[in-house]
Amino acid sequence: MAAAARFLAERPRLISVVVVTYNRADALLAVLRALAAQDDREFEVIVADDGSRVEQRALLDAAAPTLGLPLRRVWHPDRGFTAATARNLGTRLARGDYLLFIDGDCVPQPDFIRRHRQLARRGCFVNGSRVLLDPVLTDAVLAQRAPMPGADFRYWLVQRLRGHCNKLLALYIRWPARWRRAHEAFRWRGIRSCNLSVWRDDFIAINGFDETFNGWGHEDADFVLRLQRSGCARINGYWGTEVLHLWHREAAREAEQQHRARVHQRAAAQTLDCRAEFGLQHGTTPDSEIRVDAFNA
Repeated sequence: MAAAARFLAERPRLISVVVVTYNRADALLAVLRALAAQDDREFEVIVADDGSRVEQRALLDAAAPTLGLPLRRVWHPDRGFTAATARNLGTRLARGDYLLFIDGDCVPQPDFIRRHRQLARRGCFVNGSRVLLDPVLTDAVLAQRAPMPGADFRYWLVQRLRGHCNKLLALYIRWPARWRRAHEAFRWRGIRSCNLSVWRDDFIAINGFDETFNGWGHEDADFVLRLQRSGCARINGYWGTEVLHLWHREAAREAEQQHRARVHQRAAAQTLDCRAEFGLQHGTTPDSEIRVDAFNA
């Protein structure tokens, strides 16, 4: 009862959707087309580009005017996997009071924005979920041969039976927001920065993502740990916020063990500075290297 009284539901006014991308414009456009089909329109989109090549950016330049989305892009030079930096740069442009992070290969369902809005509570963040697609179904989505978004149950039943996706019922069952608990203790399992929403004020309070996490792995776990140590609770968005995660080859993971050890060490510490030293307000990219483009904004 105490947690329920503390973490009261509150509907954000404007949601800023920050989409991280890198050299995969075909997947990014599938995500943006799905965002354009949302049944809740009170949102803006910021593409946080982690250093894509010129020809990849040109594909978005050509398609953006046809999407009908309030859309901006922030780009910084390619220095390897620096998703933490890209997310922080995207957040700097955000006008909304609520932030929703997704990856540029995670296609949302038509009620995705609405469901995150319904799950929002003060003092909480929402940890979303995903449905994994195989290469065959991924190719169909990218070629616009699959009826996305909003395909009917029979279509998804066939895909599941053929092994083209790893879940079925999660695409249709919507667990009510009022039944979801706010978890105050940190738990590593299930953390997904590819589908995560948080109040902008809470994001600022911990100075965003830690940009010293260079290379793939666990910058999201570090972010969640600091967020929860600052007093925010976690609401799991399973059975309600699933995105369709397009197949891709695994990224290089040379830094994964080092990053994991850092997060474990921080989690074991009795005291923890919740603010990132190099984060939203003191980033690692010089302003002269940042490029911002606006489309229909």
